[in-house]
Amino acid sequence: MKTTISVIKADIGSVSGHCVSHPALMEKCDEVLGKALEESILNDYYISRCGDDIDLIMTHTNGELNEEVHKVAYDAFLQATELAREMKLYGAGQDLLSDTFSGNIKGMGPGIAEMEFKERPSDPVIVYCCDKTEPGAFNLPIYKMFADPFNTAGLVIDPKLHDGFKFEVYDVIENKKVVLNCPEEMYDLLALIGSTGRYVIKRVWHKNGEIAASVSTERLNLMAGEYVGKDDPAAIVRAQSGFPAAGECVEPFAFPHMVSGWMRGSHNGPLMPVSEEYANPVRFDGPPRVIGLGFQIADAKLVGPVDIFDDPSFDETRRMASRAATYIRRHGPFEPHRLPAEEMEYTSLPGVMDKLEPRFEDMDDD
Repeated sequence: MKTTISVIKADIGSVSGHCVSHPALMEKCDEVLGKALEESILNDYYISRCGDDIDLIMTHTNGELNEEVHKVAYDAFLQATELAREMKLYGAGQDLLSDTFSGNIKGMGPGIAEMEFKERPSDPVIVYCCDKTEPGAFNLPIYKMFADPFNTAGLVIDPKLHDGFKFEVYDVIENKKVVLNCPEEMYDLLALIGSTGRYVIKRVWHKNGEIAASVSTERLNLMAGEYVGKDDPAAIVRAQSGFPAAGECVEPFAFPHMVSGWMRGSHNGPLMPVSEEYANPVRFDGPPRVIGLGFQIADAKLVGPVDIFDDPSFDETRRMASRAATYIRRHGPFEPHRLPAEEMEYTSLPGVMDKLEPRFEDMDDD
C-alpha cells in the first residue's frame, strides 16, 4: 500500500484586503475534512494558511488526482466561500473558477501539489506554502536542494545522493514539459528555470525513480484569462535517507531571493521565510511569504508539524528581506520592481493600455 500526500490551496476570502484568511473559513474547512476523515476518504489532515491562502494538507491511500479527495477539498472551499460572502470578506471565492466540480480540481483554480510513495521506515516530509508569488518562486530553492552541492553537501559525500536527481520542468505558456537529469544536464536545466514566469519545476525524482518533490504549478491568471489573484504555490519535499537532509531542504530559504508577485501580482520582491504566526503580508501586500511545516509520515498519517521557520536563525534572513524590500520599493512603478511588460499581460495594466491605445500615432520617418 502506498501513501499519498495531497496539498490543495486556495484564496477564498480575507480580512482587510489581501491579507489574512479569517479563522472561521479554516474552521469550515475543518468541518468538511473532519467528515471525510470519518468516512475514511482521508487518513489524516492538517489545515494551515499563508497570508490569505488556506492550505489543506491531506494524507490518504487513494493515489494522485483522486476524485473523492479532490471533491472534499473543493467542497471545503465552496462552503467556506459561502461564509466569506456572508462576512463580506475581500476576494470571496476568487480562486474558484467554477462552482461545479468536474472530476478533479486541475484547471478549476486551486493549486495542487501531490505525491504518492511507499513509506520508508522513517519518512520526513516538509510542506512549503507561499503567498503573494508564483510557482516559479520554488525554482531556485528546489534546484539548490537537489542539484547544488554548495547547498546540499550530500550530493558530494553521501553515496545515496551522489548520482543526482531528475527534474520535470513545465513550460506553463506552451503547455509542454521536459525531464532533465542532473548533474549531467545542469546547465540545460538552469537555462530554463531561470525564466521563472515560464519554466517551472513540477517534480523531482531520485535516479532510482523515487519521488522527491512536487510543486503546484497552476497559473491562475492563464486559466482565467485575466488577473484574479496570484498563484501562491505550495510544495512537498521528502527529506533524509536517500534525499537531502532536512537541514539541506531548509537552507535555500536562508537567502530571500527575488520572486514575482507582491502587490497586484505586478512586482518583484524578496521571499521572506516566516512562521505560521507571522505569515501576514501587510507591507504593500507583502513582501511575499513562505512557511514551512515539517512532518513525519506514519501509516498514511501526519506526525507534527514542526514550524520550520519559527527559528531565530532566520532572523537575519528576515532583516535582509526587509532591507531588500525597502530598496526595491524605492523604484516605485519602474522596473525592476514592477514586472517587465510581457509579465504584465495578465495584471491590471492592460486596462490602462486599452485606454491609451487610440492616442498612439505613427512616428514620422524623419
